[in-house]
Amino acid sequence: MNGLSQSEPGRIRAPKLFIVAGEHSGDALGEKLMAALTQLTGGHALFSGVGGAGMERQGLTSLFPLHEVAVMGPLSILVHLPRLVRRVHDTVAAAIAAGPDAVIIIDAPEFTHPIAKRIRKRRPDIPIIDYVSPSVWAWRPGRATKMRSYIDHVLALLPFEPAAHERLGGPACTYVGHPLIERLEAMRAIDTKPLSAKLGLDPARPVLVVLPGSRASEIGRLIGPFGEVLAQLRASGLKPEVIVPVVASARARVVKGLEKWPVKPHLVEGEDEKFASFRLATAALAASGTVTLELALCRVPSVVGYRVDPIAAPVLRRALKLPSVVLPNLIAGHNIYPEFHQEACTAKNLAAALAPLFSQTPERAAQLAGLDAIPRRMQPPDRSPSLAAAAIVLRLAAQGRG
Repeated sequence: MNGLSQSEPGRIRAPKLFIVAGEHSGDALGEKLMAALTQLTGGHALFSGVGGAGMERQGLTSLFPLHEVAVMGPLSILVHLPRLVRRVHDTVAAAIAAGPDAVIIIDAPEFTHPIAKRIRKRRPDIPIIDYVSPSVWAWRPGRATKMRSYIDHVLALLPFEPAAHERLGGPACTYVGHPLIERLEAMRAIDTKPLSAKLGLDPARPVLVVLPGSRASEIGRLIGPFGEVLAQLRASGLKPEVIVPVVASARARVVKGLEKWPVKPHLVEGEDEKFASFRLATAALAASGTVTLELALCRVPSVVGYRVDPIAAPVLRRALKLPSVVLPNLIAGHNIYPEFHQEACTAKNLAAALAPLFSQTPERAAQLAGLDAIPRRMQPPDRSPSLAAAAIVLRLAAQGRG
């Protein structure tokens, strides 16, 4: 327990917690986790580590700006490797100097796991918690066993992950719930009338939401084929209103890619407009990723496509031996959303799977029936995901590693 005073047996009154996020989605999780930790400790939790604007709003003074390490994909990591290595060592040194009761790493395993390994080597007495499991069920399953040497507990966002870690010999793992569950009611209650009026949508036409990704590499590989899908739909007589949600950082790249599309879509920006567009959608065409789970929770029939760069392609091909790599399909235990990857991600395949979703077909009915089960499967065991995660962090911080 590092000699800290306690307000009750087995509970540290002012736990010192070192939290490391490696990208902006992790910062959002970290912000909610810190708020929950503050709530459960009556404002006495002490924070240090690495994070972004969200975690800083909860009282963290980040060791360095998050954008210095928020890089994604093998090629990007190689380009920035010297800086990433330097920041790994800086973070480890800061963690050792802080002497925390627990270390929490959040997602971004290429950055956070090397930190965890080095902290474990130098201070084996400090509990280390991993918030967001790496996708060991899809990519490099051998990582699960290796994680046991430097991770004490995994806080899982997906309900099938504890069983996956047990099967693969990974660390102790608890499903705490996905943060989207905390937003489910708000997402479904969004008023769509203002966005429909703003965009001037024709109520007689169906709405297709197209999501070619948020990263430059994703957009570059998918925006062309997704545009060709629209051409094929139009050729078959389907002319939906098309909405493309964008993030500010990717807007210019998306606009450039849309120049070759056969239709001019409506662009929307921001979380509220994105979820309003989902609520308006008859169907969606999406890149694989968390957005497919957002679509599922908004009950949008969808088709998923994805392509990766040549370096990552062999890893994807190994993963494709699984029944699915799409989150709603994995949560449901069967394939709700048709998915097409790499060479199969063609306009012909995508358009053929998408076309039946615009009318009352067996394909649409089957998707809707499958989507209805997703929220039930994702419900956390008790409290909110952030509070459930915070409770485990505080328990492990109090117990130490003996």
